[in-house]
Amino acid sequence: MTSTDASEPNRSSRPISPSRSAAGAVGDTTSLASPALAAIAGIVAALVALATGELVAGLVIGAPSPLASVGSALIDYAPPGSKEIVVSLFGTNDKPALEILVGLVVLLAGAGIGIVARTRFMIAAAAIVVIAGIGLMAALRLPGTSVSLAAISAALQIGLALAALNLLLTAATSAARPSPGSATRRGFLVRAVGLGAIAVVGGGFGRRMLEGRAVQATTAGSEIPQAVDPAPAPGPDASLQVNGLGPVVTPNDTFYRIDTALITPAIDLASWQLKVTGMVDHEVTLTFDELVQLPLIERYVTIACVSNEVGGHLVGNAKWTGVLLSDVLDMAGVQAGATQVVPRSSDGWTAGFPTAWITDPAHPRDAMIAVKMNDAPLPAQHGFPARLIVPGLYGYVSATKWLTEIQLTTLEAVDAYWVPRGWAKEAPILTQSRIDVPRSNASVKAGPVAVAGVAWAPDRGIEKVEVSVDDGDWQAATLATEIAPATWVQWKWTWQATPGRHVIAVRATDATGTVQTGDVTPPPPDGARGYHKISVQVG
Repeated sequence: MTSTDASEPNRSSRPISPSRSAAGAVGDTTSLASPALAAIAGIVAALVALATGELVAGLVIGAPSPLASVGSALIDYAPPGSKEIVVSLFGTNDKPALEILVGLVVLLAGAGIGIVARTRFMIAAAAIVVIAGIGLMAALRLPGTSVSLAAISAALQIGLALAALNLLLTAATSAARPSPGSATRRGFLVRAVGLGAIAVVGGGFGRRMLEGRAVQATTAGSEIPQAVDPAPAPGPDASLQVNGLGPVVTPNDTFYRIDTALITPAIDLASWQLKVTGMVDHEVTLTFDELVQLPLIERYVTIACVSNEVGGHLVGNAKWTGVLLSDVLDMAGVQAGATQVVPRSSDGWTAGFPTAWITDPAHPRDAMIAVKMNDAPLPAQHGFPARLIVPGLYGYVSATKWLTEIQLTTLEAVDAYWVPRGWAKEAPILTQSRIDVPRSNASVKAGPVAVAGVAWAPDRGIEKVEVSVDDGDWQAATLATEIAPATWVQWKWTWQATPGRHVIAVRATDATGTVQTGDVTPPPPDGARGYHKISVQVG
């Protein structure tokens, strides 16, 4: 037994005071926790903080999720061009990817904090306070966040993270200088794994509660009357029945989702209101029951995300049921000079499009406030209880989910959410086509091969689709019967394939005579251009 053990036999079992280093006596570097164990302690402490925030958010309405709050701030303050990079990499998984990235950064910071805490616990504690403070400030930006609940959540995150860090550093320090009755490395790891597991389970439960809140809200809806102007069901000639070809009507559960909401808003239908404000004769406020008592119409409409690459799948066709936007605007009385419609979401997100797009008598468009999607109440992730559907415009300027306000203003007065971030203010959907069958880089047998896909030019319609092989002549494809000018249409062409590697391209011509351009451009600022091309091997 050393003199240290003889004079302080129980020292290894005492917790570390936050005012002291994890080493015990000042200058005693031989009994410091190892950097590896200290880093693990910091990671677990960070995990405890994140889990605490998610659990509180799931259990208490109005308490913010730290991951979603910081992620939302990153979306809002991201430099121009970052959106399309993220979407091109992760597609509709962009939000989980962003939250995972935020979580990994916090855990990495936790590792550094754990190492610092070996010798400077107070500095490490201050770093934890700063990180929690960043989450708090990000949360206070979001509509619906309770300031008091956000502050309480942040305090709990700080307190439990410090407690976890102190507990694990005590065990790690004890393991660094073994003596009778001291903790071992295995004991430290058992504590760390146990705390980490509790944090993962608790945080996961909180997130599940938080996401489930939005889904539960959709089941508490009031009765939606039948449409007075129903859409005829697609006939058998609307589908070409080719295996692998995208369906004429996209199911709700596979319909693409691109928006800025990291947590799907949970809207209380009983308190939800839609307001029409701005340059109107008188403001209008409608409850959900009042909205759905207006005449309902049904329309099949294809909508698309401006981030969609040529040949991409951020596009879909659905049957939408709702109230004509013009009916609601007529109730308010749109004033002369109101050149822009600015819809707002419950989370503060804005779109914006020219008033003339929906009021031009020479080109009427049935823009609607939709309350149903494919005969079901709007799913939470697609905008429950109401969203805008405007035929012919990309979603970022029109298709506002979780709609709460429609403002009439001028084009000069308001730049909607994505415009200052480098996207065009006016964004009609381009004439586009896509090859679904065969898949790119597929191997097919020589002889007749079905080449098929979809083409769209919402609100104009598709007149013709053509296919070219190896830059040869353009060959006309067979079109299915179009449901409506606002929807996509399936097409098919039979190719007499010969052995070798071949490149197939497709182009569409809309009903105005505009031919899809072969000039290649990226999605910013107003949509991707070019022919969709695939390469196939014929054996």
